[in-house]
Amino acid sequence: MTVFAQERLLFTPASVDSDAIPTIFAFPNEYSVGITSLGYQIVWATLAMRSDVDVSRLFTDIAESLPLSPELVGFSVSWELDYINIFNLLESLDIPLYSQDRQDHHPLIFGGGSVLTANPEPLAEFFDVILLGDGENLLDSFIDAYQQVRTSNRQTKLHHLARVPGIYIPSLYKVTYHSCDGAIASIEPIDTDIPSQVQKQIYRGNTLSASTVVTAKAAWENIYMVEVVRSCPEMCRFCLASYLTLPFRTASVEGSLIPAIERGLTVTNRLGLLGASVTQHPEFETLLDYLTQPKYDDVRLSIASVRTNTVTEKLARTLANRDTRSITIAIESGSPRLRQIINKKLSNEEIIQAAINAKAGGLKAIKFYGMVGIPGEEAEDIEQTIDMMQAIKKAASGLRITLGCSTFVPKSHTPFQWFGVNAEANKKLKYLAKKLRSQGIDFRPESYNWSVIQALISRGDRRLAKLLELTREYGDSVGSYKRAFKQLKGQIPPLDFYVHDNWKTDRILPWNHLTTALPTSTLIKHLDDAVSYFPHENKQLITNN
Repeated sequence: MTVFAQERLLFTPASVDSDAIPTIFAFPNEYSVGITSLGYQIVWATLAMRSDVDVSRLFTDIAESLPLSPELVGFSVSWELDYINIFNLLESLDIPLYSQDRQDHHPLIFGGGSVLTANPEPLAEFFDVILLGDGENLLDSFIDAYQQVRTSNRQTKLHHLARVPGIYIPSLYKVTYHSCDGAIASIEPIDTDIPSQVQKQIYRGNTLSASTVVTAKAAWENIYMVEVVRSCPEMCRFCLASYLTLPFRTASVEGSLIPAIERGLTVTNRLGLLGASVTQHPEFETLLDYLTQPKYDDVRLSIASVRTNTVTEKLARTLANRDTRSITIAIESGSPRLRQIINKKLSNEEIIQAAINAKAGGLKAIKFYGMVGIPGEEAEDIEQTIDMMQAIKKAASGLRITLGCSTFVPKSHTPFQWFGVNAEANKKLKYLAKKLRSQGIDFRPESYNWSVIQALISRGDRRLAKLLELTREYGDSVGSYKRAFKQLKGQIPPLDFYVHDNWKTDRILPWNHLTTALPTSTLIKHLDDAVSYFPHENKQLITNN
């Protein structure tokens, strides 16, 4: 039995018209990873339910039967470092890597997902069409608009699509620079009929996403996923999930969530509740009570994210009774001052109480997410994180405690987009590892080097296109980036320009022509609020001084 034959679909694909658009929809990673992406599932199902689209799926390790002459090839991009797989898949389809090299007979290459919505510019040279924002309405608008110009030449298609809200055509915008290795001077549309700003599209309904397929071959085996909330009301100032996806939206419990859950549990007993802040749904208690019914005693329940001060003994007991052994909560730091800087509205007492409640409810482990290199951080803040982890271990003795720790990475459309990566972050990770592991606390740092590369792509502009192409040729390693920068010296800015430098707030950013929910003036206000908590001697870090 093939991988695709093992899938259990929760939608009915349409009967395809004879003149349907031959389309390939790809995920630039292995099938097990791609099919676990709820975003990928939803877009694929939306296309498959249209009779005027004949869609085939493509992954790095497996594919459905692909059309010989596709008109559209799409990519769902969830991780920055998957760009190498995009290049490989385009070449496997005999499609030129750069959009400027494609002719009328080549398909339009479109893309969407969190990476491209946040900052598409490092990959802009490789895509013809980029869909910015939520796909619920945007995807159908894209296909409908394409149908109107399907038989036209390539430039006519692109000009027509550029007028659809949320559709960004990178080739129709000219970027100029003060110098080859300097800042951006301007970003302008090449014609007067092309909008100067492209607005991210926001879906405002109260029916959110749910799995369209369940399979044992997914990374999370046989899981059925339901999106409980979208965005996050906390608005931590570094957090892309908060700022990029505003406003905070919740699915209707009675009208949406319960029917979706009932539908999914007819084909599996593993349920995942998704969202950046699931337990902050205003009716979460009602949903929890529903899932504690005896008829769901065999259901394995997992929750993507739990806000610290919502970890009650009842929640922990419900999860423990539904075969969950641990929970994960983001605390970022043990320093109250740092949490004020990032707008993390938590006290140390609440964090410690969450661990106590987790243990009392029957959970075996708790994982905290922390971060080093937060703007304004000092040595004392690191010590306070160590002290807090020790306090947690003492207060919840017997509970397995893990601290996963990342390096601060600036993200577009957030108040911290102007800050660079702290070059001392790697030393801080090593210091935490030494101190915490000696206390019997499981410390799991994320790679500092890959955080640097992530920052490069999240903050980069179009000049990185050649660099990204070179890194694939040199091999998929951190050293490849350094080698590529060395080769392109004088042609593009150095690594520090993109990664470590603080940027002034009046600077033209690579994504200035792509607008989201909040204007730059609001982000600057949030930035100023953060800097008010900086030590006096470090206030020069503020980027608009």
